[in-house]
Amino acid sequence: MIKITDLEKTYRTEEVETIALNKVSFDVKTGEFIAIMGPSGCGKSTLLNILGLLDDMDSGSYLFDGIEVAKFNERKRADLRKHNIGFVFQSFNLIDELSVFENVELPLIYTGVKSDERKRRVEEVLDKMQIMHRRNHFPQQLSGGQQQRVAVARAVVNKPKLILADEPTGNLDSSNGNEVMQLLTDLNEQGTTIIMVTHSEHDARYSHRIVRMLDGRTVMENILV
Repeated sequence: MIKITDLEKTYRTEEVETIALNKVSFDVKTGEFIAIMGPSGCGKSTLLNILGLLDDMDSGSYLFDGIEVAKFNERKRADLRKHNIGFVFQSFNLIDELSVFENVELPLIYTGVKSDERKRRVEEVLDKMQIMHRRNHFPQQLSGGQQQRVAVARAVVNKPKLILADEPTGNLDSSNGNEVMQLLTDLNEQGTTIIMVTHSEHDARYSHRIVRMLDGRTVMENILV
């Protein structure tokens, strides 16, 4: 599904130059669950943002389903994101003014799904995430674990090929964290490819493969299954 080769990214200010990614190369097969690990500042989140087409690379190649996307303009990137990639963030990134139902519905509105179909698909995914009883509540009325369930529901409602998760349990206690990791595992077993950035060795063990980074490079891979 994904093949990146010699990926480079440098952030520059007037006073300092920071190399975030230094010739990073690796492949992701359809249906894999990969954990990316490493110390803070090693380039994990930068890599995830580039994989999600939220940030530009300076040089290198990025093939998504065999198509070179490195030079896509913003319209093409947005179109690929909307139809192929779901995001789960540590901070949930829910919209406080929207209900649970409306938060999950949002990606379907962006992709032009008709209202009857939107209702069916939102209710289906809310039921699957065991959060249907909260459909009319607002994010601030939910626990952290419930908010992350809503965020996962929003990420998968468009049935993306790929989910990118950035520290998905970082703001959760161990019980809620384990529930979220089981949700991601279930989605992966149903065929969704998952790439997850995490500091947690416990969470990483849910994956098939751990890619370890240091100073903007991949330094080791551990195959778990």
